[in-house]
Amino acid sequence: MTTALPATQAPATDAHALTGKRRIAFASYVDENYLPGFLTLLRSLALSNPGVCEDFVVLYDDLRPGSIARIRALHPRIVLKRVGDTHYDSYKKGDQDNYLVRKAYFILDVFRIREYDTIITLDTDMVVLSDLSELLKLREGLAAVPQFFYGQHKLNSGLLVIQREYLSDEFCARLDRCGRSGDYELDKHDQGILNAVLDGDFVRLDPRYNFVKRRLSGDLPVPEDTAILHFTGRHKPWQGGEAGYSQAEERWREFELSDADFQSAYLASSGGLHHDLVVHFGTPHVRRTGDVEVARKVAAAHIANGDYQDAVDVLSGVRIPLDEAWPHEVLGHALMSVSRYEEARAQLLLATAAPNRAATAYARLAQMAWVHGDNTESLRYATAGITVDPTHRSSRLWAQRAGAVPSQERGSAEDQLAHVAFYMDRQGNAGDKLLPETVRLAFDPDVTSRRWHSVHAHRLFDEAALERVNARRGLVIGGGGLFIPDTMPNGNSAWQWNVPDELLNRIDVPIAVFAVGFNAFDGQSYRANRFRDSLLQLVERSAFFGLRNHGSIEKVRAMLPSRLHDKVRFQPCPTTVMRQLVAGWQDPVQRENTILINAAYDRAGLRFGHDYGYFLAQMAQAVRDLGKLAEVQCVAHSLDDEKIAFDLRREHGISLPVIPMYDFENDQIRELYARTKLVIGMRGHAGMIPFGVGTPVISLISHPKMAYFLRDIERPEWGVSVHDRHLAARLVERASDLLADHAKTVADVHGRQQELWKVTEANAADLRVILGS
Repeated sequence: MTTALPATQAPATDAHALTGKRRIAFASYVDENYLPGFLTLLRSLALSNPGVCEDFVVLYDDLRPGSIARIRALHPRIVLKRVGDTHYDSYKKGDQDNYLVRKAYFILDVFRIREYDTIITLDTDMVVLSDLSELLKLREGLAAVPQFFYGQHKLNSGLLVIQREYLSDEFCARLDRCGRSGDYELDKHDQGILNAVLDGDFVRLDPRYNFVKRRLSGDLPVPEDTAILHFTGRHKPWQGGEAGYSQAEERWREFELSDADFQSAYLASSGGLHHDLVVHFGTPHVRRTGDVEVARKVAAAHIANGDYQDAVDVLSGVRIPLDEAWPHEVLGHALMSVSRYEEARAQLLLATAAPNRAATAYARLAQMAWVHGDNTESLRYATAGITVDPTHRSSRLWAQRAGAVPSQERGSAEDQLAHVAFYMDRQGNAGDKLLPETVRLAFDPDVTSRRWHSVHAHRLFDEAALERVNARRGLVIGGGGLFIPDTMPNGNSAWQWNVPDELLNRIDVPIAVFAVGFNAFDGQSYRANRFRDSLLQLVERSAFFGLRNHGSIEKVRAMLPSRLHDKVRFQPCPTTVMRQLVAGWQDPVQRENTILINAAYDRAGLRFGHDYGYFLAQMAQAVRDLGKLAEVQCVAHSLDDEKIAFDLRREHGISLPVIPMYDFENDQIRELYARTKLVIGMRGHAGMIPFGVGTPVISLISHPKMAYFLRDIERPEWGVSVHDRHLAARLVERASDLLADHAKTVADVHGRQQELWKVTEANAADLRVILGS
């Protein structure tokens, strides 16, 4: 039986469309004459903003292949767009071979780009001297620096920050009409059309973001706060320059570097380097020099990106001295992430010789021992890590996990189901803590070891584990978004269950994949074929394969041959039907007048991009306004979730009570969510658990899975992107609507839940046949 939404309700799976995360790009028009300036611009951007790596759109019409190669060497995310001559002809203005004319029409070409939400244009005669984060955070209007000589109502177009509403057919039509009419200043090609259309209606930026060379006439020094220096005029630095501007041209020549010198300069930069830039510049540097420290940085960047084999390759290609502990530790981390455990162990033992890396190395050794089922060895390594550094959190976590007394199984094997899940530690994520128990409730009211044999997904599934599973009635795989590549990476499956193909294929009891989610973030992907191959075998071997939302279904089907598509069916997360599963459940007679807010901070860069400051300011306003409706409290699923309370207090003077749900037992989690009036949550289970106990929810969408769930229950309006331009107003408006007639809203939640329960009941009938219960 396959359950699906009507075709009209099928969810989009484009992560950007679901999360609303802003896509930002830089853009320039480049030709052969101005190529030297553009190469210098790219170097200056990377050296002045080493943590920034957005797409860079290059509009061109005559670049040679060698020139394009030189451009690509200086930026890993170059997007080439060839511009044609057809629309130049229609204007009949000026010499079409004149660069200034072509650059004028570059403005028109930029406004025709539709792939981005924000585009920042840079002229090829600019250099970037300092931080541009203020420009990256701009979210509204069209921003530019006013002209210095021609009046504040006009802009200089060398630097434009263009938002989505201007990247439209309507605005392009206005520019085209102006161009055809000739109603603009012919002697100012690079801004004439745009100024004529805007007529002063633009956001004014500080002159330091487009500081024109002419302001330095008389050889004046460049002001220290200059962010972008613009070499306006006919004489460009790469053409010999112009008398009276030597100090300005010295700043330009700081970035006139060979590729080798530029790579070295970037890799020596202080502060947070962007992992894509480290890989792009560091890889050729390591090939050329064999530099071990740079190889370590490149490998660490690969690990941050989930490219574990690439990390192994780059460090395996250099000679690491025995006393260089940090590269050994990073190589050990990469090797264990691709399941080359013995090699990893050797590297990590070498790393323990250095006091500053020993605790981390011991923690990784403890993790590997635990993965292999050796709690004694794991505890020994974790204790060594604590001895080196008593404050080392990871060592303490592994000591707790390895030192925990395993529960004794009370049932006979033939009466049990084996259950692969992520079993969360004490003080771990509250949603993941509740999940395995809830999955079991969907099969049996007895969730204890009388009926269940636990198989931790992160432990290596070996011969002994296979024997134990095959002695049971069947195998259930479920308990969260197990299809994610980096929570506990391994080379056997490339998803959370550490199972080699050969052992997966020898499981001879029925396999039921139950309510698993495809959990890749916006901007995260599965890069290895290993995941696809493991997924294919899992689907082929499964008697039941149910995913928890239709978005996950579409993602997984896209990776499978068409013959297997019908095997992939919808099985809602059991937390969403909690009221139906918990024996003797009673809805609360009375609820507390509270609104609970949850925010998540794992993979914060993927969640917020450049918008965290905006998100926090909007949440501050929302909390003030929501406080007029009910008492607002912060609910933390994990320790990191408390950050929103700290940041609101520090940045905006707002104090929120914090509920440490990570310390709660499962019954406490359900009870707390059942007795509040509304939950505004960013974590998946900060939406699904309260919904499952009958409480209205609003999702703060920073991950596609939130939108997937809301589409499945046909209430997409219950979600607001963390990037929404009117986040605070929308949250307050929707909260007010849901609270205005709370009984009606709760009844709606119950009705939506009933639809999910019907699917679960239908699947349960099939599972009873499959598992023989």
